[in-house]
Amino acid sequence: MKTDTKVLKLVRKTSSSVQPLEDTVAQLPQRSVPTSLSKDQQLPDHKLLLEMYRTMYLSRRLDDKEIQLKGQNKIFFQISGAGHEAVLAAAGVVLKPGYDWFYPYYRDRALCLQLGMTPVEQLLSAVGAEADPNSHGRQMPSHWGHKKLNIVSQSSPTGTQLLQAVGCAEAAYRFQLIPELQERIKGFHDDEVTYVSLGEGTSSEGEFWEALNTACNLKLPVVFLVEDNGYAISVPVEVQTAGGDVSRLVEGFPSLNLQRCDGTDAIESLETMRRAVDYCRQRKGPALVHAKVIRPYSHSLSDDERLYRPDEERSTDAERDPVKRFGALLIDSGVIDQEGLQRIKDKADREVNEAADIALAGVQPAQDTATKYVFSPDVDPTSKEFDTEADVQLSGNAGTMVDLINRCLHTEMSRDPRIVLFGEDVADCSREQYLESVKGKGGVFKVTANLQRNFGSARVFNSPLAEANIVGRAIGMATRGLKPVVEIQFFDYIWPAMHQIRNELALLRWRSGNEWKAPMVMRVPIGGYLKGGAVYHSQSGVSTFTQIPGLRVIYPSNALDANGLLRTAIRCDDPVLFLEHKHLYRQAYNKSQYPADNFMIPFAKAKKVREGKDLTIITYGALVQRSIVAAKQAEQDGTSVEIIDLRSLVPYDWDAIVESVKRTNRVIVAHEDSLSFGYGAEIAARIAAELFEYLDAPVKRVCALDTFVAYAPQLEDAILPQAADVAKAIAELKAY
Repeated sequence: MKTDTKVLKLVRKTSSSVQPLEDTVAQLPQRSVPTSLSKDQQLPDHKLLLEMYRTMYLSRRLDDKEIQLKGQNKIFFQISGAGHEAVLAAAGVVLKPGYDWFYPYYRDRALCLQLGMTPVEQLLSAVGAEADPNSHGRQMPSHWGHKKLNIVSQSSPTGTQLLQAVGCAEAAYRFQLIPELQERIKGFHDDEVTYVSLGEGTSSEGEFWEALNTACNLKLPVVFLVEDNGYAISVPVEVQTAGGDVSRLVEGFPSLNLQRCDGTDAIESLETMRRAVDYCRQRKGPALVHAKVIRPYSHSLSDDERLYRPDEERSTDAERDPVKRFGALLIDSGVIDQEGLQRIKDKADREVNEAADIALAGVQPAQDTATKYVFSPDVDPTSKEFDTEADVQLSGNAGTMVDLINRCLHTEMSRDPRIVLFGEDVADCSREQYLESVKGKGGVFKVTANLQRNFGSARVFNSPLAEANIVGRAIGMATRGLKPVVEIQFFDYIWPAMHQIRNELALLRWRSGNEWKAPMVMRVPIGGYLKGGAVYHSQSGVSTFTQIPGLRVIYPSNALDANGLLRTAIRCDDPVLFLEHKHLYRQAYNKSQYPADNFMIPFAKAKKVREGKDLTIITYGALVQRSIVAAKQAEQDGTSVEIIDLRSLVPYDWDAIVESVKRTNRVIVAHEDSLSFGYGAEIAARIAAELFEYLDAPVKRVCALDTFVAYAPQLEDAILPQAADVAKAIAELKAY
């Protein structure tokens, strides 16, 4: 039988580095393509088979059309799903759009088509049109997302979707355990499945193993599809993976249903995916399908695989082309004849061309929409709706910051059953049989004490020792409507979660054009001034996070503010980094009686801690009290110092700064972060730029040294700013 190269025909280009597959095939001796069914295979319904073929062919033609448009400079990037079509069409057949949940990766064009995404929608993404349902022109093509189909917005970092998919499935698991949720949230199903895909290269990422660990530990209905085309760009699988076979490495995971298939064989793929999905629907645990596929085109149009793949290897792949193989099988099995198959192809070709014309006429996003959806357009935590501070009624004995944060968590969890709280060591006791005989942990600083006892282990639970696991799962839960409040045990250990925070959590709403969101709170103990904290328990890298668009950053200095700001953080609709200074947790000077359960402080509302007329100190966190001590000393010398506690770092209260600086004409910015590139540099620069005419002296900063916090007490004192440093700055500025 002659090889049908028409199926594989590419639009020729003169400028692309991708060699059309027909050129590769032409170099081969003509061999027959295996098309017969094995003895244990049965041919599914003919209509279903033809639908799968149409999806596969359509997917390939859309790739080809995008390659053509890129060559004509009508689109700006292209990455194909060629060679992956069979297993992806099969996955789309056995899963339910708008019912199951999907976390695909960039090769999954055929899956999205099978689920119901149209060629027009996919090409709108390629041209960056505002009407693109994937991202409204904000992301590269093939970064899939579709609200109606439950395809959650995909990003570029490989592997970050895995923990989110686990969190998505975990939301359904907890939905079943928390009866009150069933009256608050809709869209959960007893047999829903969460699909997540990855290339074999992504299995090298640590988050792949973290995701498998939690999915197996909780027996979550997650189908992991590993689409193994043998290459992560130019790096072959034997370099990526010990032994060159990731499915052999995961064989020991308990409750994991492991399936392997030839992902270029549509029938085998369909049977394999059906077994995996059925296993998950029966709530037996997760499944992993290791599908061997091919990559007949280069990684993307920015890559040229001929630089690292020999012709004979590429030719061998061409022999296994899924579109060609399946078309031949349908004809040989009598499902359709050559003429009928050609009609399907001709119709798909017309559909692709028409879709391209529509997409190219699509309107680009307006320039003035660039900052739209950085934060929620519906809930404004800076508004009066969140301000009950003026009417606060206090009662009871004074409590520490730990006490008032704990009270806020208790009252908010009582009010809202969507809140789940987890992290390392936050539960009272994971082994519930011991709860009555032990005092309970409740966090290393006891901030979450007795929450598990009061609200149960479905809502308050410990996580593995893996920060990305905590944040990634929380993103998936928040996407489904839960309200995670998670704890990173120490700020110094937040960095493994940075990918999830920077590239996923803060970006989800913006990159999807407000189609998806993940409102959640990350509570993080931070800072020094605790003797013995040293390098890895005392850092204050605030500016790393305040520069991330889409992330709100809050930093209270006292117990009452912590209570009101945390309540606002929980009730707002954005991701919030809530920083809790460890040194302030149990200080007597910042205690407060307890406010009512509706007490809230809005973001971007600074607090005038002390009034003055000679100079202003703008500060936050542990430097508030040190500034007060210094101001009292300066007062003895006749200097009147005003102190503003920002409380909210993103957003911050610029109006309060302006009002104060215009009166005092001198300003100090004081914080615990390092001097160079610290948070105060932004405040100082803006004051110099916008309030220069009101200044009688340069803006002065009091900050930590440009180094790390040391263990020895004398060194720590020298590194971190002290009250004496603030006092010295006051004297120098007054004398200027």
